Amino acid sequence: MLISEKNFLLAVSYGATFPVQILILLVVCTKLLKRWNSKIPPSMHWVSSLSDGVATRAALRLLLVFLCVLITLLMAFLNIISIPADKCLNIAHNATELNKLHLYTYPYYVYCCLLAMLSVIVFVRVCVSVRVFLLTLAVVVYLALFLHVYAPLSDCYMKELYTNNSTPGVLKEPKIMAGIWLVIFYLTSLILVRQDELGSRTEFLLEKCFKRESEEMETTKNVNKLLLQNLLPGHITDFFIGKDVPNQDLYAKSCECVCVLFASVPQFYKEFYNESNENNGGLECLRLLNEIISDFDELLNKPKFSAVEKIKTIGSTYMAAAGLTNPANAEERQAIESSSNHIRSMLDFALALMGRLENINMHSFNTFKLRIGINHGPVIAGVIGAHKPQYDIWGNTVNVASRMDSTGVLDKIQVTAETAQVAQTHGYGVTLRGVINVKGKGELTTYFINTDTSVQNQTL
Repeated sequence: MLISEKNFLLAVSYGATFPVQILILLVVCTKLLKRWNSKIPPSMHWVSSLSDGVATRAALRLLLVFLCVLITLLMAFLNIISIPADKCLNIAHNATELNKLHLYTYPYYVYCCLLAMLSVIVFVRVCVSVRVFLLTLAVVVYLALFLHVYAPLSDCYMKELYTNNSTPGVLKEPKIMAGIWLVIFYLTSLILVRQDELGSRTEFLLEKCFKRESEEMETTKNVNKLLLQNLLPGHITDFFIGKDVPNQDLYAKSCECVCVLFASVPQFYKEFYNESNENNGGLECLRLLNEIISDFDELLNKPKFSAVEKIKTIGSTYMAAAGLTNPANAEERQAIESSSNHIRSMLDFALALMGRLENINMHSFNTFKLRIGINHGPVIAGVIGAHKPQYDIWGNTVNVASRMDSTGVLDKIQVTAETAQVAQTHGYGVTLRGVINVKGKGELTTYFINTDTSVQNQTL
């Protein structure tokens, strides 16, 4: 534009195409300027609608690409029409008249055509076949213009440069060099287009592969976490998954206020279990035991028992604890209050276990009864094993709770005096059993939790 002769054709061409290019740019960029959408005048809302259509419709995007590229390719050589090629041959021997034709702009039109072809390459998201078509169309038209239609301008320009009738050589003729440059640039552009397409396809495949691998990793992580949660409590699972924990790293935690429960079904092994051929070598008996334990596990999914954690099962004995997820409190008042809440949750859970077993008895025509022992106090919780980790708790509280079960009575919940005192504060009735001899602990005063009316009130 700066080199070309300033004439009416130049003003009309740029005056008509420049607003079109600005409009295309506005339509494309409106979607990106989201914060200015509310400030767009109502009369210009069609621009925003058109921008939405461009973002969602591939055909409309392709149409805009064609329009933008064709305008650029056309503007590269449009002003060369103002130079009369036929007149040039008639005044070829008049140097003054040749100067008035501004033939020095001839090479610049070639450069403009090369730059216009470069605009086809920058649309890297356009299909390779479309870009190859536009490049081929451009080079064919440009070669026809410079080698045939406006070839006389090249001859006149040569005569203007070499006035002494010397022959500069074929490679110095502008039309020949224009053809060579156009062909070389065309081939180079095809290579670049092919490289862009190859890069885009590789990027797409890598992104697809990465997305698939990420989904597989996420699925594997969730499966591993689910499997680990079946072995360990949730807060322990987060500890091992959330950190880079060495295999031999020890996890242990001292808990001051934990309520421990042992619930056993003594009749299962004493009266029910046998390995006869009628029950397939004891398999059917184990099937019923699995059903009982599974029903007990289902209770843990209820929100009211969220503080209760299953520790393990030992034969027909079910072991659980409440208060392991809460940190030990510094103040004694808070510790007592936390322990009180845990004991209440565990007593509710024990009553729910008894109610659930009664429900199983009705469907299996059995008369199983639970024997439950509960105690509360400080324990040490930790994970033992690296490749096959197992979560467990230790301490005098656990031992006493186990003795409350082993020395208990069927269909009764036996607790220590301290636990009975806390249970009374929550409205549970207790009955004094008396002083019993506990192995390893001597004589202990124990109580039974009254369950006559409580079992029926549990939500099974």
